[in-house]
Amino acid sequence: MQTRLLGRTNLRITPLILGTWQAGKRWWVGIDDQESIRTIRAAVEAGMTTIDTAEVYGDGHSEQIVAAAVGDLRDRCVYATKVFANHLRYPEVIAACERSLRNLNTDYIDLYQIHWPSGSFGTEVVPISETMQAMVELQQAGKIRAIGVSNFSRAQLLEAMQYGRIDSVQPPYSLFWRWAETELVPFCIEHDITILAYSALAQGLLTGRFGAEHRFAPEDNRAKNQLFQGETYARALEAIELMKPIAASLGTTVGNLALAWLLHQPQTCAIVGARHPEQVLENLKAAELSLDPSILEMLDDLSQPVIATLDPSNPVMWKW
Repeated sequence: MQTRLLGRTNLRITPLILGTWQAGKRWWVGIDDQESIRTIRAAVEAGMTTIDTAEVYGDGHSEQIVAAAVGDLRDRCVYATKVFANHLRYPEVIAACERSLRNLNTDYIDLYQIHWPSGSFGTEVVPISETMQAMVELQQAGKIRAIGVSNFSRAQLLEAMQYGRIDSVQPPYSLFWRWAETELVPFCIEHDITILAYSALAQGLLTGRFGAEHRFAPEDNRAKNQLFQGETYARALEAIELMKPIAASLGTTVGNLALAWLLHQPQTCAIVGARHPEQVLENLKAAELSLDPSILEMLDDLSQPVIATLDPSNPVMWKW
């Protein structure tokens, strides 16, 4: 797979990035550690060598599974992990980074990200200057190679940039969830910041495998995802039906059509999760799809009825 530069760094990442939230098990159901290990291993061996995780994914369990899967292939991998919103004081950032280094069994993290702005989920409000001081010092010490943020608004991103270089931002972004396009995308183009789109398949909705009667278990985070609720879900299923003939005409799947659309957006890479090796190998095909402008326009048009049901001012996909 061809790689892309991350922001203004010399760090090269794959356009498709393996997301490992599910490997942490919390807020997911039916996850098996050994299957997660096989899946991560299959991704790296097939060329998807950039892996995204976080300390909060199972209190480090996801990071440990990544290490178990590909620790012996560390020199081929780009590790991206995150510090959570409850650890943004200077000493807490340092300690969180050290834990992640141990969990990942590595002496450096390629991309270290602030997972959510301080104050999220009722956490303490910490000045971004304090958090960024720790991030910059970790970078200077060689423990992290690049700094990124996740779930930040344009204003929050601009403030963070006053204290150090930010090379990536990670928002929820998919054909059906377009909040990032209003402010983040133009800003990131202007400042050479890479967009790492998470929930690139709308947490599986854009694979087309869910029907009108599908319900998630209460402990599955997707039970609270706005895209799976009421009129939004109904409009999404209608759009997916319209996508099927387009995908068939290109010899691909609805899921890969949606991923390819995202990869065609400016400076955007797509984080995509997988439970099984077969899903990884299927997702990889999206990186080979070239969509002409008429297809991109068609996909944009058919997504609009879904987007019209959503609150454009709310960047959070879940009703937590």
